[in-house]
Amino acid sequence: MIEPLGNWTRTHTCGALRPAHIGDTVTLLGWVHRVRDLGSLVFIDVRDREGLTQVVVQEGRAFLEAAKRLRAEFVVGIQGTVRARGEVNPRIATGEVEVEASDLRVLNEAAVPPFQIGDEPSASEELRLRYRYLDLRRPRLQANLGLRHRVTMAVRRALDAQGFWEIETPVLGKSTPEGARDYLVPSRVHRGSFYALPQSPQLFKQLLMVAGTDRYFQIVKCFRDEDQRADRQPEFTQVDIEMAFARPDTVFALIEPLMRDVMAVIGREVPTPFRRIPYPEAIARYGSDKPDLRCGMEINDLSALFAGTAFQPFREALESGGAVRGLAVAGGARYSRKQLDRLGEQAKETGARMLVWARSGPDGLKSSALKALGEEAVRHALAAAGAGEGDLLLMAAGEPDAVSKALGQLRLVVAREEGLLKPDTFAFTWVTGFPLLEWDRDENRFVAMHHPFTSPVPEDERLLEQEPARVRAQAYDLVLNGSELGGGSIRIHDPGLQARVFRAIGLEEAEAKRRFGFFLEALRYGTPPHGGIALGLDRMVALLAGESSIREVMAFPKSAAAMDLMTGAPSTVDESQLRDLGLRVEPGRAD
Repeated sequence: MIEPLGNWTRTHTCGALRPAHIGDTVTLLGWVHRVRDLGSLVFIDVRDREGLTQVVVQEGRAFLEAAKRLRAEFVVGIQGTVRARGEVNPRIATGEVEVEASDLRVLNEAAVPPFQIGDEPSASEELRLRYRYLDLRRPRLQANLGLRHRVTMAVRRALDAQGFWEIETPVLGKSTPEGARDYLVPSRVHRGSFYALPQSPQLFKQLLMVAGTDRYFQIVKCFRDEDQRADRQPEFTQVDIEMAFARPDTVFALIEPLMRDVMAVIGREVPTPFRRIPYPEAIARYGSDKPDLRCGMEINDLSALFAGTAFQPFREALESGGAVRGLAVAGGARYSRKQLDRLGEQAKETGARMLVWARSGPDGLKSSALKALGEEAVRHALAAAGAGEGDLLLMAAGEPDAVSKALGQLRLVVAREEGLLKPDTFAFTWVTGFPLLEWDRDENRFVAMHHPFTSPVPEDERLLEQEPARVRAQAYDLVLNGSELGGGSIRIHDPGLQARVFRAIGLEEAEAKRRFGFFLEALRYGTPPHGGIALGLDRMVALLAGESSIREVMAFPKSAAAMDLMTGAPSTVDESQLRDLGLRVEPGRAD
Protein backbone atom coordinates (compact mmCIF):
# COMPACT_ATOMS: atom_id res chain seq x y z
CA MET A 1 0.00 0.00 0.00
CA ILE A 2 1.33 3.42 -0.94
CA GLU A 3 1.53 5.83 2.00
CA PRO A 4 1.87 9.62 2.05
CA LEU A 5 5.12 11.32 2.98
CA GLY A 6 3.21 13.32 5.58
CA ASN A 7 5.39 15.49 7.78
CA TRP A 8 8.53 13.39 7.34
CA THR A 9 11.63 15.35 6.39
CA ARG A 10 14.96 13.82 5.38
CA THR A 11 17.63 14.32 8.06
CA HIS A 12 20.51 12.64 6.25
CA THR A 13 21.23 11.28 2.81
CA CYS A 14 21.89 7.58 2.40
CA GLY A 15 25.59 8.24 2.01
CA ALA A 16 26.09 10.52 5.00
CA LEU A 17 25.98 8.34 8.12
CA ARG A 18 29.20 7.61 9.98
CA PRO A 19 30.24 6.31 13.44
CA ALA A 20 29.84 9.86 14.79
CA HIS A 21 26.06 9.51 14.20
CA ILE A 22 25.67 6.41 16.41
CA GLY A 23 22.71 6.93 18.74
CA ASP A 24 21.10 9.61 16.53
CA THR A 25 17.51 9.32 15.33
CA VAL A 26 17.41 9.78 11.57
CA THR A 27 15.00 9.86 8.65
CA LEU A 28 16.14 8.41 5.33
CA LEU A 29 14.25 8.79 2.04
CA GLY A 30 15.24 6.83 -1.03
CA TRP A 31 14.92 3.71 -3.15
CA VAL A 32 15.15 0.09 -2.10
CA HIS A 33 18.33 -1.33 -3.57
CA ARG A 34 18.14 -4.81 -2.14
CA VAL A 35 16.07 -6.75 0.43
CA ARG A 36 17.36 -9.73 2.42
CA ASP A 37 14.64 -11.57 4.31
CA LEU A 38 16.08 -13.73 7.11
CA GLY A 39 12.69 -14.54 8.63
CA SER A 40 12.98 -12.83 11.98
CA LEU A 41 15.06 -10.03 10.49
CA VAL A 42 14.86 -8.05 7.29
CA PHE A 43 17.83 -6.12 5.90
CA ILE A 44 17.03 -3.30 3.48
CA ASP A 45 19.69 -1.45 1.51
CA VAL A 46 18.29 2.05 0.89
CA ARG A 47 19.87 4.14 -1.87
CA ASP A 48 19.82 7.74 -3.05
CA ARG A 49 22.21 9.73 -5.21
CA GLU A 50 24.68 10.15 -2.35
CA GLY A 51 25.11 6.51 -1.42
CA LEU A 52 23.62 3.51 0.34
CA THR A 53 22.72 2.66 3.93
CA GLN A 54 21.80 -0.69 5.45
CA VAL A 55 18.56 -0.68 7.43
CA VAL A 56 17.54 -3.43 9.86
CA VAL A 57 13.92 -4.28 10.65
CA GLN A 58 13.74 -6.36 13.83
CA GLU A 59 11.28 -9.07 14.76
CA GLY A 60 8.31 -7.65 16.58
CA ARG A 61 8.00 -4.49 14.55
CA ALA A 62 4.50 -3.91 13.24
CA PHE A 63 5.86 -3.19 9.78
CA LEU A 64 8.00 -6.36 9.53
CA GLU A 65 5.61 -7.94 7.02
CA ALA A 66 5.50 -4.74 5.00
CA ALA A 67 9.29 -4.81 4.92
CA LYS A 68 9.22 -8.40 3.64
CA ARG A 69 7.00 -7.30 0.73
CA LEU A 70 9.41 -4.61 -0.42
CA ARG A 71 11.01 -5.03 -3.84
CA ALA A 72 13.88 -3.37 -5.65
CA GLU A 73 13.19 0.28 -6.62
CA PHE A 74 10.28 0.79 -4.22
CA VAL A 75 10.43 4.32 -2.80
CA VAL A 76 10.55 4.25 1.00
CA GLY A 77 10.92 6.41 4.06
CA ILE A 78 12.76 5.00 7.08
CA GLN A 79 12.95 6.37 10.59
CA GLY A 80 15.26 4.80 13.10
CA THR A 81 18.38 4.90 15.22
CA VAL A 82 21.96 4.70 13.98
CA ARG A 83 23.99 1.88 15.52
CA ALA A 84 27.34 0.21 14.91
CA ARG A 85 27.28 -2.46 12.25
CA GLY A 86 28.15 -5.98 13.40
CA GLU A 87 30.30 -6.64 10.36
CA VAL A 88 31.91 -3.66 8.63
CA ASN A 89 31.39 -3.36 4.86
CA PRO A 90 34.49 -1.58 3.50
CA ARG A 91 32.97 -1.28 0.00
CA ILE A 92 30.58 1.53 0.98
CA ALA A 93 31.16 4.81 2.82
CA THR A 94 28.46 3.98 5.41
CA GLY A 95 29.83 0.49 5.97
CA GLU A 96 30.57 0.98 9.70
CA VAL A 97 26.99 1.76 10.68
CA GLU A 98 23.38 0.74 10.05
CA VAL A 99 19.95 2.04 10.97
CA GLU A 100 17.60 0.07 13.22
CA ALA A 101 14.17 0.99 11.83
CA SER A 102 11.47 2.28 14.13
CA ASP A 103 9.05 3.17 11.32
CA LEU A 104 8.68 2.45 7.64
CA ARG A 105 6.58 4.11 4.94
CA VAL A 106 6.15 2.78 1.42
CA LEU A 107 5.99 6.02 -0.58
CA ASN A 108 5.61 4.30 -3.96
CA GLU A 109 5.87 0.90 -5.54
CA ALA A 110 7.80 -0.04 -8.68
CA ALA A 111 7.31 -2.47 -11.51
CA VAL A 112 10.08 -5.02 -11.97
CA PRO A 113 12.89 -3.08 -13.72
CA PRO A 114 14.04 -4.35 -17.13
CA PHE A 115 17.58 -4.59 -15.73
CA GLN A 116 19.28 -4.55 -12.36
CA ILE A 117 20.26 -1.15 -11.02
CA GLY A 118 23.91 -1.78 -10.26
CA ASP A 119 27.18 0.10 -10.43
CA GLU A 120 28.11 -1.66 -13.64
CA PRO A 121 25.60 -1.97 -16.50
CA SER A 122 23.82 -5.29 -16.70
CA ALA A 123 22.01 -4.51 -19.96
CA SER A 124 22.80 -3.45 -23.53
CA GLU A 125 23.29 0.22 -24.24
CA GLU A 126 20.11 0.20 -26.33
CA LEU A 127 18.04 -1.05 -23.38
CA ARG A 128 19.77 1.35 -21.01
CA LEU A 129 18.96 4.32 -23.25
CA ARG A 130 15.35 3.17 -23.65
CA TYR A 131 14.98 3.25 -19.87
CA ARG A 132 17.44 6.07 -19.25
CA TYR A 133 15.61 7.27 -16.13
CA LEU A 134 16.41 3.90 -14.55
CA ASP A 135 19.94 3.74 -15.92
CA LEU A 136 20.60 7.13 -14.31
CA ARG A 137 19.91 5.62 -10.90
CA ARG A 138 23.14 3.64 -11.18
CA PRO A 139 25.71 5.01 -8.71
CA ARG A 140 28.30 5.43 -11.44
CA LEU A 141 26.06 7.64 -13.56
CA GLN A 142 24.89 9.56 -10.50
CA ALA A 143 28.56 10.23 -9.73
CA ASN A 144 29.17 11.33 -13.34
CA LEU A 145 26.29 13.82 -13.23
CA GLY A 146 27.56 15.13 -9.91
CA LEU A 147 31.04 15.52 -11.38
CA ARG A 148 29.59 17.36 -14.37
CA HIS A 149 27.82 19.77 -12.03
CA ARG A 150 30.98 20.44 -10.01
CA VAL A 151 33.07 20.98 -13.15
CA THR A 152 30.45 23.38 -14.51
CA MET A 153 30.41 25.37 -11.28
CA ALA A 154 34.22 25.47 -11.17
CA VAL A 155 34.25 26.90 -14.70
CA ARG A 156 31.64 29.52 -13.85
CA ARG A 157 33.45 30.62 -10.68
CA ALA A 158 36.83 30.84 -12.43
CA LEU A 159 35.54 32.88 -15.38
CA ASP A 160 33.46 35.16 -13.18
CA ALA A 161 36.57 35.91 -11.12
CA GLN A 162 38.33 36.97 -14.35
CA GLY A 163 35.63 39.46 -15.30
CA PHE A 164 33.72 37.36 -17.83
CA TRP A 165 29.98 37.82 -18.31
CA GLU A 166 27.77 34.84 -19.09
CA ILE A 167 25.59 35.96 -22.00
CA GLU A 168 23.02 33.84 -23.83
CA THR A 169 23.04 33.84 -27.61
CA PRO A 170 20.14 32.82 -29.91
CA VAL A 171 19.19 29.19 -30.47
CA LEU A 172 17.18 30.03 -33.58
CA GLY A 173 19.57 31.57 -36.07
CA LYS A 174 20.51 31.78 -39.73
CA SER A 175 21.82 28.82 -41.67
CA THR A 176 25.41 29.49 -42.69
CA PRO A 177 26.52 26.12 -44.11
CA GLU A 178 30.27 25.83 -43.85
CA GLY A 179 31.27 22.63 -42.05
CA ALA A 180 28.79 20.15 -40.62
CA ARG A 181 25.16 20.03 -41.71
CA ASP A 182 22.73 22.32 -39.91
CA TYR A 183 19.63 21.20 -38.07
CA LEU A 184 16.89 23.28 -39.72
CA VAL A 185 13.71 24.57 -38.06
CA PRO A 186 10.91 25.66 -40.40
CA SER A 187 9.12 28.93 -39.70
CA ARG A 188 5.31 28.89 -39.62
CA VAL A 189 5.07 32.69 -39.83
CA HIS A 190 7.53 32.94 -42.72
CA ARG A 191 6.63 29.97 -44.89
CA GLY A 192 9.48 28.53 -46.90
CA SER A 193 12.07 30.03 -44.58
CA PHE A 194 14.08 28.22 -41.95
CA TYR A 195 16.00 28.87 -38.80
CA ALA A 196 19.09 26.82 -38.04
CA LEU A 197 20.10 25.50 -34.65
CA PRO A 198 23.60 26.77 -33.81
CA GLN A 199 26.62 24.59 -34.56
CA SER A 200 28.36 27.06 -32.26
CA PRO A 201 27.76 30.65 -31.16
CA GLN A 202 30.80 31.69 -33.24
CA LEU A 203 29.42 34.74 -35.02
CA PHE A 204 27.33 35.94 -32.09
CA LYS A 205 30.26 35.85 -29.69
CA GLN A 206 32.33 37.80 -32.20
CA LEU A 207 29.48 40.31 -32.49
CA LEU A 208 29.56 40.64 -28.71
CA MET A 209 33.19 41.71 -29.05
CA VAL A 210 32.09 44.32 -31.62
CA ALA A 211 29.49 45.39 -29.06
CA GLY A 212 32.16 46.07 -26.46
CA THR A 213 31.24 43.39 -23.91
CA ASP A 214 34.98 42.65 -23.68
CA ARG A 215 34.80 39.24 -21.97
CA TYR A 216 32.05 36.72 -22.71
CA PHE A 217 31.40 33.11 -21.85
CA GLN A 218 28.50 30.74 -22.14
CA ILE A 219 27.89 27.10 -21.27
CA VAL A 220 25.90 26.44 -24.39
CA LYS A 221 24.13 23.70 -26.32
CA CYS A 222 25.33 23.22 -29.90
CA PHE A 223 23.88 21.10 -32.68
CA ARG A 224 25.53 19.34 -35.63
CA ASP A 225 23.88 16.95 -38.03
CA GLU A 226 26.84 14.64 -38.58
CA ASP A 227 27.75 10.99 -38.28
CA GLN A 228 28.00 9.88 -34.69
CA ARG A 229 30.98 8.52 -32.75
CA ALA A 230 31.58 7.72 -29.11
CA ASP A 231 32.74 11.28 -28.49
CA ARG A 232 30.11 12.99 -30.64
CA GLN A 233 26.41 13.69 -30.25
CA PRO A 234 23.89 15.61 -32.40
CA GLU A 235 23.55 18.00 -29.46
CA PHE A 236 26.43 18.68 -27.13
CA THR A 237 27.60 21.28 -24.63
CA GLN A 238 30.63 23.50 -24.83
CA VAL A 239 32.22 26.16 -22.67
CA ASP A 240 32.32 29.05 -25.11
CA ILE A 241 34.78 31.87 -24.37
CA GLU A 242 35.69 35.07 -26.21
CA MET A 243 37.73 38.09 -25.19
CA ALA A 244 38.70 41.38 -26.80
CA PHE A 245 42.31 42.44 -27.35
CA ALA A 246 43.50 38.86 -27.05
CA ARG A 247 46.61 37.15 -28.32
CA PRO A 248 47.19 33.37 -28.16
CA ASP A 249 49.23 33.85 -24.98
CA THR A 250 46.28 35.71 -23.45
CA VAL A 251 44.03 32.73 -24.06
CA PHE A 252 46.62 30.27 -22.73
CA ALA A 253 47.08 32.36 -19.57
CA LEU A 254 43.32 32.19 -18.97
CA ILE A 255 42.70 28.54 -19.77
CA GLU A 256 45.60 26.94 -17.91
CA PRO A 257 44.49 28.20 -14.45
CA LEU A 258 40.91 27.35 -15.43
CA MET A 259 41.93 23.74 -16.13
CA ARG A 260 43.84 23.72 -12.85
CA ASP A 261 40.57 24.60 -11.08
CA VAL A 262 38.71 21.92 -13.05
CA MET A 263 41.27 19.26 -12.15
CA ALA A 264 41.00 20.26 -8.49
CA VAL A 265 37.39 19.02 -8.64
CA ILE A 266 38.76 15.45 -8.76
CA GLY A 267 41.58 16.24 -6.36
CA ARG A 268 44.32 16.36 -8.98
CA GLU A 269 47.04 18.91 -9.61
CA VAL A 270 48.42 19.63 -13.05
CA PRO A 271 51.68 21.44 -13.73
CA THR A 272 51.55 24.70 -15.67
CA PRO A 273 52.41 26.10 -18.15
CA PHE A 274 51.24 23.38 -20.51
CA ARG A 275 53.59 22.16 -23.17
CA ARG A 276 53.18 23.80 -26.60
CA ILE A 277 53.78 21.77 -29.76
CA PRO A 278 53.63 23.27 -33.27
CA TYR A 279 51.33 21.35 -35.61
CA PRO A 280 54.12 20.09 -37.95
CA GLU A 281 56.06 18.80 -34.94
CA ALA A 282 52.98 17.07 -33.51
CA ILE A 283 52.43 15.23 -36.79
CA ALA A 284 56.11 14.34 -37.24
CA ARG A 285 56.83 13.20 -33.66
CA TYR A 286 53.49 11.71 -32.65
CA GLY A 287 51.64 11.07 -35.90
CA SER A 288 48.67 13.10 -34.72
CA ASP A 289 47.52 16.66 -34.09
CA LYS A 290 46.01 15.28 -30.87
CA PRO A 291 49.12 13.73 -29.32
CA ASP A 292 48.77 11.54 -26.25
CA LEU A 293 51.79 12.42 -24.11
CA ARG A 294 51.26 9.84 -21.40
CA CYS A 295 53.55 7.27 -23.00
CA GLY A 296 56.54 9.14 -24.49
CA MET A 297 57.53 6.99 -27.50
CA GLU A 298 58.31 9.75 -29.98
CA ILE A 299 58.70 9.06 -33.69
CA ASN A 300 62.20 9.72 -35.03
CA ASP A 301 63.27 10.80 -38.51
CA LEU A 302 65.86 8.28 -39.73
CA SER A 303 66.00 9.50 -43.34
CA ALA A 304 69.61 10.71 -43.21
CA LEU A 305 70.81 7.32 -41.99
CA PHE A 306 69.42 5.58 -45.06
CA ALA A 307 70.25 8.21 -47.70
CA GLY A 308 72.29 5.79 -49.80
CA THR A 309 70.50 2.55 -48.93
CA ALA A 310 70.04 -0.22 -51.45
CA PHE A 311 66.86 -1.36 -49.69
CA GLN A 312 64.28 -0.63 -52.37
CA PRO A 313 61.27 0.48 -50.25
CA PHE A 314 63.39 2.99 -48.34
CA ARG A 315 65.34 4.13 -51.42
CA GLU A 316 62.20 4.75 -53.50
CA ALA A 317 60.55 6.68 -50.70
CA LEU A 318 63.56 8.93 -50.19
CA GLU A 319 64.07 9.53 -53.91
CA SER A 320 60.46 10.72 -54.23
CA GLY A 321 60.82 13.23 -51.39
CA GLY A 322 59.53 10.92 -48.66
CA ALA A 323 60.99 9.96 -45.30
CA VAL A 324 62.07 6.99 -43.23
CA ARG A 325 60.82 7.21 -39.68
CA GLY A 326 61.08 4.94 -36.69
CA LEU A 327 59.38 4.26 -33.37
CA ALA A 328 61.24 2.72 -30.41
CA VAL A 329 59.25 0.38 -28.15
CA ALA A 330 60.81 -0.10 -24.73
CA GLY A 331 61.09 -3.80 -23.90
CA GLY A 332 59.67 -4.72 -27.32
CA ALA A 333 62.48 -7.14 -28.14
CA ARG A 334 60.42 -9.80 -26.37
CA TYR A 335 57.64 -9.57 -28.97
CA SER A 336 56.99 -12.84 -30.78
CA ARG A 337 57.02 -13.19 -34.54
CA LYS A 338 53.22 -13.42 -34.40
CA GLN A 339 53.03 -10.08 -32.55
CA LEU A 340 55.39 -8.48 -35.04
CA ASP A 341 53.36 -9.77 -37.99
CA ARG A 342 50.22 -8.36 -36.42
CA LEU A 343 51.83 -4.95 -36.01
CA GLY A 344 52.86 -5.14 -39.67
CA GLU A 345 49.28 -5.78 -40.75
CA GLN A 346 48.04 -2.90 -38.58
CA ALA A 347 50.64 -0.63 -40.16
CA LYS A 348 49.36 -1.49 -43.63
CA GLU A 349 45.78 -0.79 -42.52
CA THR A 350 46.84 2.71 -41.45
CA GLY A 351 48.58 3.53 -44.73
CA ALA A 352 52.16 2.23 -44.41
CA ARG A 353 53.45 0.19 -47.38
CA MET A 354 55.41 -2.09 -45.06
CA LEU A 355 56.78 -2.22 -41.53
CA VAL A 356 60.44 -3.02 -40.87
CA TRP A 357 61.47 -4.08 -37.39
CA ALA A 358 64.84 -4.34 -35.71
CA ARG A 359 66.03 -5.31 -32.23
CA SER A 360 69.19 -6.01 -30.30
CA GLY A 361 69.27 -8.56 -27.52
CA PRO A 362 71.19 -11.41 -25.98
CA ASP A 363 70.75 -13.34 -29.23
CA GLY A 364 72.39 -10.53 -31.20
CA LEU A 365 71.08 -8.12 -33.82
CA LYS A 366 67.84 -9.13 -35.54
CA SER A 367 65.77 -7.39 -38.23
CA SER A 368 63.15 -8.17 -40.85
CA ALA A 369 65.48 -6.49 -43.40
CA LEU A 370 68.90 -6.97 -41.81
CA LYS A 371 70.62 -8.23 -44.97
CA ALA A 372 69.17 -5.52 -47.22
CA LEU A 373 69.83 -2.65 -44.81
CA GLY A 374 73.17 -3.82 -43.42
CA GLU A 375 74.15 -4.32 -39.80
CA GLU A 376 75.85 -0.95 -39.43
CA ALA A 377 72.83 1.01 -40.69
CA VAL A 378 70.48 -0.94 -38.43
CA ARG A 379 72.69 -0.34 -35.38
CA HIS A 380 72.84 3.38 -36.16
CA ALA A 381 69.05 3.47 -36.56
CA LEU A 382 68.55 1.75 -33.19
CA ALA A 383 70.86 4.26 -31.53
CA ALA A 384 69.26 7.29 -33.24
CA ALA A 385 65.79 6.18 -32.13
CA GLY A 386 66.95 5.61 -28.56
CA ALA A 387 66.33 1.84 -28.75
CA GLY A 388 68.76 0.01 -26.50
CA GLU A 389 69.25 -3.68 -25.83
CA GLY A 390 65.89 -5.32 -25.19
CA ASP A 391 63.98 -2.64 -27.11
CA LEU A 392 62.26 -2.83 -30.49
CA LEU A 393 62.50 -0.41 -33.42
CA LEU A 394 59.60 -0.16 -35.88
CA MET A 395 60.37 1.63 -39.19
CA ALA A 396 58.29 2.72 -42.16
CA ALA A 397 58.94 4.79 -45.27
CA GLY A 398 56.81 6.95 -47.56
CA GLU A 399 55.22 10.39 -47.68
CA PRO A 400 56.39 12.03 -44.43
CA ASP A 401 53.05 12.84 -42.82
CA ALA A 402 51.49 9.53 -43.89
CA VAL A 403 54.42 7.58 -42.39
CA SER A 404 54.20 9.47 -39.12
CA LYS A 405 50.44 8.97 -38.91
CA ALA A 406 50.81 5.21 -39.51
CA LEU A 407 53.51 4.95 -36.83
CA GLY A 408 51.40 7.20 -34.60
CA GLN A 409 48.57 4.67 -34.75
CA LEU A 410 51.00 1.84 -33.91
CA ARG A 411 52.34 3.95 -31.05
CA LEU A 412 48.87 4.05 -29.46
CA VAL A 413 48.24 0.35 -30.12
CA VAL A 414 51.47 -0.60 -28.37
CA ALA A 415 50.90 1.89 -25.55
CA ARG A 416 47.45 0.43 -24.83
CA GLU A 417 48.75 -3.14 -24.90
CA GLU A 418 51.60 -2.20 -22.56
CA GLY A 419 49.25 -0.42 -20.16
CA LEU A 420 50.98 2.94 -20.64
CA LEU A 421 47.82 5.02 -21.20
CA LYS A 422 46.67 5.17 -17.60
CA PRO A 423 43.26 6.85 -17.22
CA ASP A 424 44.29 8.49 -13.96
CA THR A 425 47.21 10.28 -15.65
CA PHE A 426 46.46 13.65 -17.26
CA ALA A 427 48.83 15.19 -19.81
CA PHE A 428 47.77 18.55 -21.26
CA THR A 429 49.35 20.19 -24.27
CA TRP A 430 48.65 23.02 -26.68
CA VAL A 431 48.97 22.28 -30.38
CA THR A 432 49.63 25.50 -32.27
CA GLY A 433 50.46 26.78 -35.74
CA PHE A 434 47.85 24.83 -37.70
CA PRO A 435 47.54 25.43 -41.43
CA LEU A 436 44.87 28.02 -42.10
CA LEU A 437 43.51 26.05 -45.07
CA GLU A 438 43.50 22.45 -46.29
CA TRP A 439 42.64 21.03 -49.69
CA ASP A 440 39.28 19.28 -49.97
CA ARG A 441 39.52 16.72 -52.77
CA ASP A 442 35.76 16.14 -52.89
CA GLU A 443 34.97 19.82 -53.35
CA ASN A 444 38.19 20.55 -55.31
CA ARG A 445 38.94 23.66 -53.29
CA PHE A 446 40.62 24.91 -50.16
CA VAL A 447 38.53 24.86 -46.98
CA ALA A 448 39.20 26.34 -43.57
CA MET A 449 40.88 23.83 -41.26
CA HIS A 450 39.13 25.38 -38.25
CA HIS A 451 36.62 27.95 -39.53
CA PRO A 452 36.82 30.81 -42.03
CA PHE A 453 36.92 33.50 -39.32
CA THR A 454 40.34 32.38 -38.07
CA SER A 455 43.10 34.93 -38.51
CA PRO A 456 46.27 33.94 -40.36
CA VAL A 457 49.68 34.53 -38.83
CA PRO A 458 50.42 38.17 -39.85
CA GLU A 459 53.68 37.37 -41.66
CA ASP A 460 51.84 34.73 -43.76
CA GLU A 461 49.06 37.02 -45.01
CA ARG A 462 51.10 37.78 -48.13
CA LEU A 463 50.82 34.12 -49.16
CA LEU A 464 47.01 33.96 -49.19
CA GLU A 465 46.55 34.39 -52.91
CA GLN A 466 49.66 32.68 -54.29
CA GLU A 467 50.52 29.93 -51.79
CA PRO A 468 47.46 29.41 -49.57
CA ALA A 469 48.60 25.97 -48.41
CA ARG A 470 51.59 27.56 -46.66
CA VAL A 471 49.55 30.03 -44.60
CA ARG A 472 49.61 29.32 -40.88
CA ALA A 473 46.66 30.10 -38.66
CA GLN A 474 46.59 31.80 -35.28
CA ALA A 475 44.77 28.71 -34.11
CA TYR A 476 45.35 26.41 -31.16
CA ASP A 477 43.87 23.23 -29.76
CA LEU A 478 43.95 22.14 -26.14
CA VAL A 479 44.67 18.41 -26.07
CA LEU A 480 44.30 16.06 -23.12
CA ASN A 481 45.36 12.41 -23.28
CA GLY A 482 45.03 12.22 -27.04
CA SER A 483 41.62 13.94 -27.19
CA GLU A 484 40.93 17.44 -28.42
CA LEU A 485 39.46 19.16 -25.37
CA GLY A 486 38.90 22.43 -27.15
CA GLY A 487 39.88 24.57 -30.07
CA GLY A 488 40.18 28.26 -30.60
CA SER A 489 41.87 31.03 -32.51
CA ILE A 490 42.48 34.69 -32.88
CA ARG A 491 39.70 35.96 -35.15
CA ILE A 492 39.80 38.16 -38.20
CA HIS A 493 38.76 41.69 -37.27
CA ASP A 494 39.77 43.42 -40.54
CA PRO A 495 36.96 43.35 -43.16
CA GLY A 496 39.47 43.38 -45.99
CA LEU A 497 41.36 40.36 -44.63
CA GLN A 498 38.08 38.54 -44.06
CA ALA A 499 37.16 39.08 -47.72
CA ARG A 500 40.56 37.68 -48.82
CA VAL A 501 40.11 34.55 -46.71
CA PHE A 502 36.62 34.05 -48.13
CA ARG A 503 38.04 34.29 -51.66
CA ALA A 504 40.78 31.79 -50.76
CA ILE A 505 38.11 29.19 -49.94
CA GLY A 506 36.13 29.95 -53.08
CA LEU A 507 33.48 32.09 -51.43
CA GLU A 508 32.83 34.97 -53.75
CA GLU A 509 31.66 38.37 -52.57
CA ALA A 510 27.99 37.90 -53.45
CA GLU A 511 27.76 34.51 -51.75
CA ALA A 512 29.68 35.75 -48.70
CA LYS A 513 27.27 38.68 -48.42
CA ARG A 514 24.26 36.34 -48.70
CA ARG A 515 25.52 34.08 -45.93
CA PHE A 516 27.32 36.49 -43.64
CA GLY A 517 26.22 39.97 -44.70
CA PHE A 518 25.12 40.98 -41.20
CA PHE A 519 28.50 39.97 -39.79
CA LEU A 520 30.56 41.62 -42.53
CA GLU A 521 28.61 44.82 -42.00
CA ALA A 522 29.39 44.68 -38.26
CA LEU A 523 33.13 44.37 -38.94
CA ARG A 524 33.00 47.86 -40.51
CA TYR A 525 32.14 49.56 -37.22
CA GLY A 526 35.29 49.40 -35.14
CA THR A 527 35.87 45.72 -34.37
CA PRO A 528 38.61 45.15 -31.78
CA PRO A 529 41.19 42.39 -32.15
CA HIS A 530 39.70 39.40 -30.36
CA GLY A 531 39.97 35.67 -29.88
CA GLY A 532 38.76 32.80 -27.80
CA ILE A 533 38.22 29.11 -27.45
CA ALA A 534 35.45 26.54 -27.07
CA LEU A 535 35.99 23.65 -24.65
CA GLY A 536 33.91 20.50 -24.97
CA LEU A 537 32.21 20.10 -21.60
CA ASP A 538 30.95 16.57 -22.30
CA ARG A 539 34.38 15.38 -23.43
CA MET A 540 36.07 17.10 -20.50
CA VAL A 541 33.85 15.40 -17.93
CA ALA A 542 34.16 12.03 -19.69
CA LEU A 543 37.96 12.21 -19.51
CA LEU A 544 37.88 13.17 -15.82
CA ALA A 545 35.42 10.37 -15.09
CA GLY A 546 37.46 7.79 -17.02
CA GLU A 547 34.60 7.13 -19.46
CA SER A 548 35.23 6.18 -23.09
CA SER A 549 31.93 7.66 -24.32
CA ILE A 550 30.44 11.07 -23.66
CA ARG A 551 27.04 9.38 -23.46
CA GLU A 552 28.03 8.22 -19.96
CA VAL A 553 28.24 11.80 -18.69
CA MET A 554 25.09 13.18 -20.34
CA ALA A 555 21.68 12.87 -18.71
CA PHE A 556 19.71 12.05 -21.85
CA PRO A 557 22.02 11.30 -24.79
CA LYS A 558 21.12 10.06 -28.24
CA SER A 559 22.11 6.62 -29.48
CA ALA A 560 24.90 5.98 -31.99
CA ALA A 561 22.21 6.36 -34.68
CA ALA A 562 21.23 9.83 -33.34
CA MET A 563 17.98 8.46 -31.87
CA ASP A 564 16.37 9.18 -28.54
CA LEU A 565 15.31 5.62 -27.77
CA MET A 566 13.41 6.69 -24.69
CA THR A 567 11.07 9.24 -26.30
CA GLY A 568 11.21 7.95 -29.86
CA ALA A 569 12.69 11.12 -31.36
CA PRO A 570 12.98 11.92 -34.17
CA SER A 571 9.42 11.01 -35.02
CA THR A 572 6.80 11.72 -37.64
CA VAL A 573 4.37 14.57 -37.04
CA ASP A 574 0.75 15.15 -37.90
CA GLU A 575 -0.12 16.23 -41.43
CA SER A 576 -1.81 19.30 -39.94
CA GLN A 577 1.48 20.44 -38.45
CA LEU A 578 3.19 20.08 -41.81
CA ARG A 579 0.40 22.02 -43.54
CA ASP A 580 0.81 24.87 -41.04
CA LEU A 581 4.46 25.04 -42.03
CA GLY A 582 3.85 24.68 -45.76
CA LEU A 583 5.84 21.41 -45.84
CA ARG A 584 5.33 18.03 -47.45
CA VAL A 585 7.32 14.88 -46.68
CA GLU A 586 8.46 12.91 -49.71
CA PRO A 587 9.36 9.23 -49.27
CA GLY A 588 13.04 8.44 -49.51
CA ARG A 589 16.07 7.84 -47.39
CA ALA A 590 18.84 10.00 -46.01
CA ASP A 591 22.16 10.32 -47.80
